[in-house]
Amino acid sequence: MCTAPADSLLLLHEARAVADTLLGDVLRQPVAKALDVGTAAGMDRAVALLAARLRRAVGRADVDAMREAVAVLDVDWRTTTAVQRRRLVAQALEAAGRRTAVIPSRIQAPLGDAAEEVVASTRSHARREQGLALAARFNTVDRRIAQHIVRTQGNFVRDEYGRRLDAFGEEARRLVAEGLEAGLGRSDIAESLERAARGALIERAPFYWEVVASHFVSQGRSFAQVSSYAEAGIRRYRIEAVLDEATTQVCRFLHGKTFSVGEALQRFERLESLERPEDVKQELPWVRERLDADTGRALLYVNRGGQETRLAEVLRSAAGTRDDVGEFRALASDRQLADAGVGFPPYHGLCRTTTLAVT
Repeated sequence: MCTAPADSLLLLHEARAVADTLLGDVLRQPVAKALDVGTAAGMDRAVALLAARLRRAVGRADVDAMREAVAVLDVDWRTTTAVQRRRLVAQALEAAGRRTAVIPSRIQAPLGDAAEEVVASTRSHARREQGLALAARFNTVDRRIAQHIVRTQGNFVRDEYGRRLDAFGEEARRLVAEGLEAGLGRSDIAESLERAARGALIERAPFYWEVVASHFVSQGRSFAQVSSYAEAGIRRYRIEAVLDEATTQVCRFLHGKTFSVGEALQRFERLESLERPEDVKQELPWVRERLDADTGRALLYVNRGGQETRLAEVLRSAAGTRDDVGEFRALASDRQLADAGVGFPPYHGLCRTTTLAVT
């Protein structure tokens, strides 16, 4: 049987868990079972394992959705009216939607387990590596964090599949209209519709779950770190990027910036009251990069509700290098960065940046 690297890692992880149980329960040998999301290697492993668990939970839902949609759309389009064509596309989306509707509920269990693991690992790392005085048990905020990240990630996934279906519906209508205008037959139009459905529902899926897992683990770690800092009486923390060849300009610029623990907790409390994914994105926007038309230099910025806030201009890029942040001209103070919603990671997809207590 051939498996993807992350799926193979999941098999190895589960095999190790069985071995750990035997050692602990049968041979009475102590073993370390927990992941350590406080290290770069531990973070990578946690993301890979969660992505594999999510793909396993989803199973064949993407494939089934594509097949349902294509089956409805496999008709002789030349004999249909415009009204019938619109109805057929709507029926195809409804059929596919029934299959993808189960996905948010199926991922709840692996996300719930991962949330507990991330918070526990974060607290353990803060005690062990940063020397923070923390209780062994989760505090109230920790439990709220676990519930929040599971709920919001489920909403994000539901929203994503809704957008995929909407995009496929628009593409399907266009392909049918263009196919009829070009005089294409049933098989040619069906083939183009299947390619579009596959692109919207299947081909994007594998990497998508890596992004979901990375965002989930990174955000859970950041929230749990802030909770640990508050419990330990820490007032400020600083951003700590992994400075290697893969580090983005965004994380290089934010490396070393300091923020308030109290204000970070207030932002989390605001996030708890939000339900719509778009509102969450506005509260915690990802930092983006583009070239300035006037200077030709790279600009780092966030966009909230159509309003762009410039954060920095890249004077010297250190992209592709180790242990070098590069040079930037800051266009926003740390205070303004916090107000813009970039007080803690993740700052972009697959972000590895973390935080450290300022003692």
